Amino acid sequence: MEARGKRTVSAEQAELLRQIPSVDELLAQPRLAALSKRTDRNLVVEVARAVLADLRARIAGDANSTALGLSAASVEELISNGVERILSRSLQPVINATGVILHTNLGRAPLPETVVDEFRRSATQYSNLEYDLEAGSRGKRDVHTAELLRRLTGAEAAIVVNNCAAAVLVTLAALARGGEVIVSRGELIEIGDGFRIPEIMEQSGAILREVGTTNRTRLADYENAINEKTRVLLRVHPSNFKVTGFTEKPSLEELVSLSQRSCLPLVEDLGSGCLVDLSEHGVSEPTVKQSVDAGVSIVMFSGDKLLGGPQAGIIAGKKDLIDRIRRYPLFRALRVDKLTIAALEATLGAYLCAAGDEIPTMRMIRMTPQEVKRRSKSKMAPLWPAAAQHLRNHYQQKSFGSPARAIRRRNSNSVCAAPLLAFPLSPAWKMIASSSTCGRSSPNRNRC
Repeated sequence: MEARGKRTVSAEQAELLRQIPSVDELLAQPRLAALSKRTDRNLVVEVARAVLADLRARIAGDANSTALGLSAASVEELISNGVERILSRSLQPVINATGVILHTNLGRAPLPETVVDEFRRSATQYSNLEYDLEAGSRGKRDVHTAELLRRLTGAEAAIVVNNCAAAVLVTLAALARGGEVIVSRGELIEIGDGFRIPEIMEQSGAILREVGTTNRTRLADYENAINEKTRVLLRVHPSNFKVTGFTEKPSLEELVSLSQRSCLPLVEDLGSGCLVDLSEHGVSEPTVKQSVDAGVSIVMFSGDKLLGGPQAGIIAGKKDLIDRIRRYPLFRALRVDKLTIAALEATLGAYLCAAGDEIPTMRMIRMTPQEVKRRSKSKMAPLWPAAAQHLRNHYQQKSFGSPARAIRRRNSNSVCAAPLLAFPLSPAWKMIASSSTCGRSSPNRNRC
């Protein structure tokens, strides 16, 4: 057998390898020495070793390695850039120019300015998060949002978990674990990032009893599926898709009547969390109050969609059922923190004060095409001065959900630059744009 020898390197490569400075030499350079004092020195050392290892590998594997710059300054620059990249903030603000108001990839609903004040007040001080000031004893964190939610939805009680999928999970676990949940096949939807509602439901320990077909489900399908194992009737609002044509489904009133006759709770995943009627603004989403008033036992919805608040899953409905869900052990694992409560309380308070325009989502939905036109022209020209002469108003439709699946649209305007033209922007700004709109931007921020 032929013995394996070490890879040979040319004289030029060997000389380059000898020129690579040591980690100690590099850290003694003024720039890296200052960086080591400003940040964790171990981080600088780790990055320096990685950069030097990469250089050695490139030299050993590249016959044309003489083209590599190995000056101390260039290596120092590589290390400094590597450390700054790690320390730079990954989560950055952007300007949403996609035409989609509630864009999951862009953080969904932007929060009201009042929430920033609540964040600061709640985050920097102790609070009565779980303390009853009047009784002088331990309290529950639910009280800070429960009264507001009761008034806005008409529900007997309400609690909050970390998102709507969690609301579905804990509700079915508390009310139907080991039993059957009847749901239409046409409502077994997939939500973002490949998560499917049926799979989330199964994690609750409940058994899904599918009825009907994808496009047609009748009330009789629900009635015929009820047996001694049935625990819940489930209705899922299709907020991210629409089935048209040869379709049929029971009305909400019919399902409420069946719920009452069978003494089974009707649980509705309403998803978008619309608290006010927005039909005059082109949004035909049902409101939470409509479902509660119709007699739905439990309504679940998101806090960061049409409600315009922080990410949260809100569970509202009959007090006895809400109490059962709250006592279920899984609820504690899914509860929200004080910052979410502060943000949600401030957002809900704006609704009660009839200050809907303080909520950015509501303000954007209510804007007329003419208002959008004026706003887009005034905002884009300063951000993109080199392209000002090429900017033009562009008719389009804005939508209210995921860009891939949004179906609720209304007329709007955007500002568009002439195609195939590139204009310089400051490197401190980041842009995100759809094919029909211009970019949005944000200043780059560093953690240190």
